[in-house]
Amino acid sequence: MPFKTTEEAVRAWVEGWAVSRGAAQPTPRPWGFTVEVGLPKEVARHVVTAADEPTVRKLAENTTARGIPLKAFVPARTLEAWLPPGWVLLDGHAVLMAARLSTVEAPPRLPDGYRLHRWDRAGVTRAVVRAADGSFAARGQIAVTGPTAVVDQVETHPAHQRRGLGRVVMGTLAEAATRQGARAAVLGATEEGRTLYEAVGWQVVAPLSAAAREPGDHRPMPGPAR
Repeated sequence: MPFKTTEEAVRAWVEGWAVSRGAAQPTPRPWGFTVEVGLPKEVARHVVTAADEPTVRKLAENTTARGIPLKAFVPARTLEAWLPPGWVLLDGHAVLMAARLSTVEAPPRLPDGYRLHRWDRAGVTRAVVRAADGSFAARGQIAVTGPTAVVDQVETHPAHQRRGLGRVVMGTLAEAATRQGARAAVLGATEEGRTLYEAVGWQVVAPLSAAAREPGDHRPMPGPAR
């Protein structure tokens, strides 16, 4: 693993994710970080780097508003067992992954008919693959924060899957981050995405699960966590 500890990889992921999404600088907490996101469906997020049942339960019980998910680096079943009533697991990331950028597979040649567009803005490099008719085929982005980077929002349209476009995007982002001085990178992967990332040189660092208040939960709760 390119990081000395899991905590180091988590910190890199939190800081890079905030840059990638244009969120606020992460605020350190005794149990991890809070990131102000500012979106209707995700006002903020709590990232718990030192997760155990008392910490998770207290934080969840004291999070009064909806739209503030909780991320923890434990298996989904473990997180679910720690949640108080009114909270549910979220679909999405399943593992935190890392890679030395020098070992990530170089981007292969694009299949005929596809075009790659890449641009840099505000510390984030974006790569978009378009089909012959100009429609969306695949995308991804990477945010560089010094010697580390975070890959984010990688996806391939269902109609264009199994054509190597994900490998093109991942290789392009790795090359861009390397040119900017990054040596290692992290990302949050779904189980489906994990297969692609492992194939191009990434490895699992830790499980990654998320939970949030149920949409219909209106019960009064105690004050904010200290």
